[in-house]
Amino acid sequence: MKSVVSITAGWALLYQHVSAVDPRVNLGYSTYTGVPLSNGVTQWLGLRYAAPPLGDLRFAAPQDPLATNETLEADAHGPICLSTLSSGQAAPLSSSTMKEDCLFMDIYAPSNASCESKLPVMFFIQGGGFNTNSNANFNGSGLVVAGQRDMIVVTFNYRVGPYGFLAAQEILEGGSINNGLKDQRKALEWVQKHIEQFGGDPGHVVLSGDSAGAASINLQLTAYGGRDDHLFHASAAESQSFATINTVGESQFMYDNLVIRTGCATSNSTLACLRNLTADDIQRQNINTPFPGAQTAPLYMYGPTLDNDFIKEYTYPAYANGNFVQLPAIYGDTTNEGTIFTPNTTSSYGEANTFIKAQFPYITLSQLRAWNALYPVEAYPSFPSTGRFWRSTATGYGEMRYNCPGLFINAVYARLGVPAWNYRWDVRDPPSEASGAGVTHTVEINAIWGPELIPGAPASYLPGGVNAAIVDVVQGYWTSFVRAYDPNVLRKAGTPVWEAWRAGNEWRSLKFRTNATGMEDVDAGQRGRCEYLSGIGEALRQ
Repeated sequence: MKSVVSITAGWALLYQHVSAVDPRVNLGYSTYTGVPLSNGVTQWLGLRYAAPPLGDLRFAAPQDPLATNETLEADAHGPICLSTLSSGQAAPLSSSTMKEDCLFMDIYAPSNASCESKLPVMFFIQGGGFNTNSNANFNGSGLVVAGQRDMIVVTFNYRVGPYGFLAAQEILEGGSINNGLKDQRKALEWVQKHIEQFGGDPGHVVLSGDSAGAASINLQLTAYGGRDDHLFHASAAESQSFATINTVGESQFMYDNLVIRTGCATSNSTLACLRNLTADDIQRQNINTPFPGAQTAPLYMYGPTLDNDFIKEYTYPAYANGNFVQLPAIYGDTTNEGTIFTPNTTSSYGEANTFIKAQFPYITLSQLRAWNALYPVEAYPSFPSTGRFWRSTATGYGEMRYNCPGLFINAVYARLGVPAWNYRWDVRDPPSEASGAGVTHTVEINAIWGPELIPGAPASYLPGGVNAAIVDVVQGYWTSFVRAYDPNVLRKAGTPVWEAWRAGNEWRSLKFRTNATGMEDVDAGQRGRCEYLSGIGEALRQ
């Protein structure tokens, strides 16, 4: 771990270099020319980190980029990966901004960094439920500035939906499983090989991610049984998500349904047939269908698969058994994780239980009965023009999928003596509060990255807004963690110490609230609910 002295010395040394990184960077397979910005940051957009996943590479593990011997202008984002949308929505077809050929990366680095600067690297894994790239093309220059131009930010796209997570016996035999996660691994290997040319330190890479990106952090930490390939050195997860993980056999229905809908059931080799289709042929049939035993389609059908290789255990037991790379970490959630996912028309226990069963198909009737008792409708507020069961169902879903896994992991870290911190984002946005949505899933990402750089950020977070003051606070903690593996070392002056969750100081979390950020005890009611939900997590295939 780097000390404050070494960081400060490194910062001074950086400015002694008379030559900064050349915007033109030769990666061996291609040369890319970046764009210096007026804020002292240079950006390289649209760097290819893997070969186009087309033809025989559809449903295959990522391969090295092909050599072009060209000099390319790195001044535009690469296409976003093709997505699978929620039930009832048609999947988007290929376009100039969304294609199957989508394995591209963006890098933001201080313009005056040199190849010897050894700057910390924040490697961001975007969310989207493993069905979309929902945080694509985030502008990392603001974070580099917030980190006193003492860090580098890397963002990238990875395959989602059937392209990244279709699983079946046919793919096991003729392709590869969990390719979206393997894309992430490929990008991490790329960083190890090339980041020094941008001023970065391959020995100081911090994973950061939200929602499915945070779930990806969990799955990278537990990959191959917790094998440490020295690709990363700390992690910061926003709303870590524990969804259902099916085996290859349990996932077969998704493959079979796609084969039938595309007309490939007439082929002697259904996998070859799927590979020969155009991406748009697949997109026209790319829909969510119910899990066996459920009555409605889930929010996200495609996802990581228990393949006994990349994923050897469900996530709950993987952590409980200590089978993960044990490095400094941040885990945290928002106060109202489930409100944007749960239908706000939910008006009965029947509708609530149908929704929960759709997301967690292995939940039993006795477990649903216990879940109903944990979230009685009378304990939650009602809002105009919404179903009476919306908020109770949303709280239950949010805790099952997001809050309880984070608290569970922090408890494991404390037991093992691994440095870890927990937070609850409770910054109140007036319009969201009035609607009943509250403090919604991953809303803190707007403050971490800087709301002026995030399209659609809440107006209250922008300069002059009632929550503008929280931006510098959270950026101070976040960039401190990236730079020093500790959120306190380089935090904003005057902000409280973020106490680690450790033996003797368990169940202590940092509550972020504008002008009132401070430590709190985890709510006793939530602790009790999470004790039950985490206890059945392995049975739910989480």
